[in-house]
Order: sequence, then structure tokens, then C-alpha cells
Amino acid sequence: MKIGFIGLGNVGGKLAGSILRNGAELVVRDLDDNLMQTFVDQGATAATSPKELAEMCDIIVTCLPSPAACSQVMEADDGVIAGLGPNKIWMEMSTTDEAEIRRMAPLVEATGATPVECPVSGGCHRAATGNIAIFCGGPREAFEKALPILTMMGRRVLHTGPLGSASVLKVVTNYLASINLVGIGEAFAVSEAAGIDMTTAYEAIRISSGNSFVHETEGQVILNGSYDIGFTLDLVQKDMGLFLDVAKRNDVDLDVGPVLLDVFDDAAERYGRRVLSPMVVRRMEEQLGRDFRAPGFPAEMVDDEAEETGYEVVVGTGPGQN
Repeated sequence: MKIGFIGLGNVGGKLAGSILRNGAELVVRDLDDNLMQTFVDQGATAATSPKELAEMCDIIVTCLPSPAACSQVMEADDGVIAGLGPNKIWMEMSTTDEAEIRRMAPLVEATGATPVECPVSGGCHRAATGNIAIFCGGPREAFEKALPILTMMGRRVLHTGPLGSASVLKVVTNYLASINLVGIGEAFAVSEAAGIDMTTAYEAIRISSGNSFVHETEGQVILNGSYDIGFTLDLVQKDMGLFLDVAKRNDVDLDVGPVLLDVFDDAAERYGRRVLSPMVVRRMEEQLGRDFRAPGFPAEMVDDEAEETGYEVVVGTGPGQN
């Protein structure tokens, strides 16, 4: 089985690396020739276009920065759809709009190929080790076909339901992460202003009911001063917009969401849209006139868990469920 991967950025490059590390035959495509060359040097083949890649491969994976980018890669004259055919599978791993994935699905199905959506969650450091979580939306039969490939890239794989469901849950979880990030900035600000040692503040939050995955990852790179979590403000703005769109389409009035987007928009205006997303905390640091720093925290996160064989997470069998 030959796997094609389009989009070798911060997340995509690490997911593609897991495929290669697991011994699969890999074909890659990216606008950056240097990124492609790093994979060619490791044994992958480079395609000259998305169409050529789709023609060469049984599984076609896209991991791109926006719905517009995915549409271009899929629907251009030399795009993926032009190279699809029966028995091929398109796996969309971008964080995208559930309405867009549903629009694209019939175009893929018309070629005889099968579409599934497979966004990831858990941070770049876990993508690098194959320990990231993956949501997969699509018919059960399609999910089962995709599962052996997904378990090369992720540890926990959840079938979320019909096509579109994984994209909704992905932006829901990213929204919660964004709330946590802004909350951490405010928590650090109050702790610093009250004279609390920042290492002590970090540890108190970590062992308390206020802890979160975001605190244990982004909190550390904030205290280091690197802010390097491998994710940028413009991507947060994009994901927040997708979440608010889902809420609007389903007639849900939100209290926090619009305010939260205003906070990230303000940070993007101050520092630039392409800065690292934890830089949103700089707003609180500037208000206090001092940085939130403590010794001993890493400049970037490294997954210290050993890579494990991926598996399906079955709904109804988790903690507290019988």
C-alpha cells in the first residue's frame, strides 16, 4: 500500500514522519521543495503535483492550514480529485470546516474514492512521536479501512460518527484549549502581582482542580519565555472562526466565544498574526510591566512517553463508563 501525504508543515511533517518511521511506502508533496527533500533523503518519493500523487497512491492524506488551501489542492486542474479513482481513500487531516468537508465529499465519491476526515489533537510534540489523538468522521466501513493508517500516526483513534462530526469536535476541543490559554495568562498575572513565586504557582495549578493539558504544555514554554508550542495566532483565529460558525449554524448564542476571539484578535494586532499563539499572554505581561518567568522550564515540549501502537477508542468504555 502506497501512502501520499500533502502538507509537510509543523503538524503534517511530523505525521508523515510517523508513516515513514513505520515502514510504509510514502509519496510527499509540499510547496516547499526543501521540506520534500528532507523526506526524499529518508526514502520517500516526491510528487510533482497533487494529481500525480493521487494517481500514484492508494491513500491520499492532506494536512493543510485552511479550508481554502485544501480546496485549492483538491479541486485545481492538477489537484487531488483529478487523480483519484476507485478503491482510493482521501484522508483530510486538516482542521477544517465541517460544511466544507461535506461539500467536498461528493466530489471525491464521484471518482469512486472514499472520503474520511481525520483531524488530530494533542500538540506537535505528540505528533512527532505518534502519540497524538485522532478523530475520524465517516461511515464505519470507511473508518475501518483507514484505521491501520491512522494507528501509524496516532495512539488513540476515535470514530466520531458521520462525515463532519470530527471537524466539529476538533474545533470544539481547540476552543477549549484557547480558553485555557487565555485563562493561564490571567492566572499567572494575578499570581505574579500577588507576589507568588511563579514556579510555585505553576506547581499549585498542576496538582489542583485548575490543571489542564494546556497548562502542562503551553504554561511551561510561557514560563521559559520561548512561547514555542509550534502553533501560531492566525491558526487560533481561524479555528475560533470555525467554532463560532458552527455555533451560528446551530443557533447557539455564546457568552465567552466572541470575547475570546476579540482577545486573540487584539494580540494579533499587537504582535502580528504569525507569532506563536502563547504570545497572547504578553497582553497580561505588558499590563503588569513584567514577564512571567521561572527557571527550569523547557523552551519547547518534547514527548517523553514511548511510542505505542495505536488503537481505537471505543465510545462507552472509558473511565467511569460501564
